[in-house]
Amino acid sequence: MKIIVDAFGGDNAPLEILKGCQMAVEEYGVDILLTGSESIIRQTAQQQGISLSHMEIFDAPDVIATDAPPKSIMREKKDCSLAAGLKLLAEGKGDAFISAGNSGALVFGTNMIVKRIPGIKRIAFAPVMPKREGFFMLCDGGANVECRADMLVQFGIMGSAYLEKVMGVKNPRVGLANVGTEDHKGGTLQHETFALLQKSGLNFVGNVEARDIPGDGADVVVADGFTGNVILKLYEGVAMELFGMIKELFTKNLKTKLAASLVLNDMRALKKRVDYNEYGGAPIIGAAKPVFKAHGSAKAKTFKNAIRLTKAYVEGHVIEEISEAIAAFEQEHGGEEA
Repeated sequence: MKIIVDAFGGDNAPLEILKGCQMAVEEYGVDILLTGSESIIRQTAQQQGISLSHMEIFDAPDVIATDAPPKSIMREKKDCSLAAGLKLLAEGKGDAFISAGNSGALVFGTNMIVKRIPGIKRIAFAPVMPKREGFFMLCDGGANVECRADMLVQFGIMGSAYLEKVMGVKNPRVGLANVGTEDHKGGTLQHETFALLQKSGLNFVGNVEARDIPGDGADVVVADGFTGNVILKLYEGVAMELFGMIKELFTKNLKTKLAASLVLNDMRALKKRVDYNEYGGAPIIGAAKPVFKAHGSAKAKTFKNAIRLTKAYVEGHVIEEISEAIAAFEQEHGGEEA
């Protein structure tokens, strides 16, 4: 399997990405096609003692900044490392593509270059996140600020297929992010989506309040991109602040330092359970070919895990599963929209 990797996407490129790719080649047996400045990639690898075995390089010296307008990937930055990777994927030069770069440009470029699965109305950003026991998928995490009810139903279908085929969750529970659990809660979008999800054939468990998501509210949490991104960023922020406060508490004085020494291994295990680095990134779900967004601050371990999930995405035939599920839903419901 050959995975195309944007070597210059993210805060720690290219060093941490190259290190992560080397780890993935050794552990997962994949081949890598790197996009970016060939001279810098080779220089970095030589200086840091990184093996480029099983790695090819496609020379793309230009880089798109994280704050660049998404549409610039088709104009001023059409030859950047991110755009090059998407083009190579569309041309069949690899089985999947990963970037830790500009999220907006990645979503826009995926839509324009790689295209969508036939029948899919919108692609979505679908991060897998930790909860009290295990994990859940948030779909959409920010790709589509405004959505229709039929789009949210498709997010549920796609998320369910991913969790079954990649993450091994049987019959995933789908919940609709809302301001209350009662059927009548929410606005027009939530009411229309609720009605469609009830008829969708998915394992729909109803509305899910934000406070129940970290517990075990659902396996797939469906939301419009605006709501989903607020949930995502708040979730990450609370986790970082909470562990910061715990660290301050345990280093406050001699008594708390002694207490910390007694629970050190337990705290490390807890931190690993809620660490986003364990999940690596998120699929741009609904794309016609596998596209993954790794965390912008990805270190080597994070990127290695992103490659692991991408490999599982390809091997699980998720795109085929989504295509079949969408076709079956449209046939049964006649393509109805709310």
